[in-house]
Amino acid sequence: MTHAPTASLVRLSERHPQLTGEGMLAAMVPPPQFRDATFESYRADPDHPSQQEVKETLQRFSAGPPAVARGGGLFSFGRRKKAAEPEAKPGVYLDGGFGVGKTHLLASIYHAMPGRRKLFGSFIEYTALVGALGYKNAVDLLRGSALLCIDEFELDDPGDTMVMTRLLGELVATGTRLAATSNTPPNALGEGRFAAQDFLREIQSMSSSFETLRIDGVDFRQRSLDGGAVALGEAEYRAALSSAEGQASDDAFDELIAHLAHVHPSRYVRLIEGVDLVGLRDVRQIRDQSEALRFVAFVDRVYDAQVPVRATGTPLHEAFSAEMLGGGYRKKYLRAISRLVASTHA
Repeated sequence: MTHAPTASLVRLSERHPQLTGEGMLAAMVPPPQFRDATFESYRADPDHPSQQEVKETLQRFSAGPPAVARGGGLFSFGRRKKAAEPEAKPGVYLDGGFGVGKTHLLASIYHAMPGRRKLFGSFIEYTALVGALGYKNAVDLLRGSALLCIDEFELDDPGDTMVMTRLLGELVATGTRLAATSNTPPNALGEGRFAAQDFLREIQSMSSSFETLRIDGVDFRQRSLDGGAVALGEAEYRAALSSAEGQASDDAFDELIAHLAHVHPSRYVRLIEGVDLVGLRDVRQIRDQSEALRFVAFVDRVYDAQVPVRATGTPLHEAFSAEMLGGGYRKKYLRAISRLVASTHA
């Protein structure tokens, strides 16, 4: 006995979303799973005291008044009175591995800090905003924001890092406060402890503006990586799409990859709007770097939206070639793999 499909099917490769600058800003809020995140709901692991210590530090940061630049230049260490408290820095940088609660804490800052306009987005979303609008227009649009939260600050593209350094410098000069996290990959075997040093070196012109906070803990995504992504047979795939609640998408992997080249990454969030399950047929290994990086940006939006993924063909944890995993964008690819694994199990 067959059952009629309960989900309506759409093709992402046939969608052509449009987004204005203001529309892009409106979308820059914490992802659904952190929409109600608070410091109170953050459960610090007693086996890792740094989690509670960082939580308390961030609570003070969120409650404090915005830092204001003074006479000696925005990033200079002006003279302080002998008995004065250390001058509060306008930014905090959370350094640590996956699964230790950095994004939860970042969203808690967003919700706790007063201000008429606050923005929350990944590093890729901010660079996409600059790419879509142009540098000057992006600065004009962002100026006046009370807070910018930047999840997973990327250090593997010098050009993007320099653009963001300049952008953040201009915004801090007008009173914007900053909170950023590292993008330490899973299975990094200690790389996380160096991420903060890399960050400060790469944005050395702003390093004095950030207080760096290390968060230790267990990497929960390690367990997912060990399991691998789920690859379905054709019949299982069709059944999954038919039984999905709400709207499911159904695209050949090659068609989606080709389509992503014609949609600006800032619009990927609109590409999956209203979709409750993403279906990908005939997944193959990606060998072109540009295609791979666009797919990473797409995966980030799918994961942030907490949309499950069902796929056939090559398991999605094998979507990136060995050469890519050993190259300069390794961190991006490892993060995408962990998110793809989680999404196929969701």
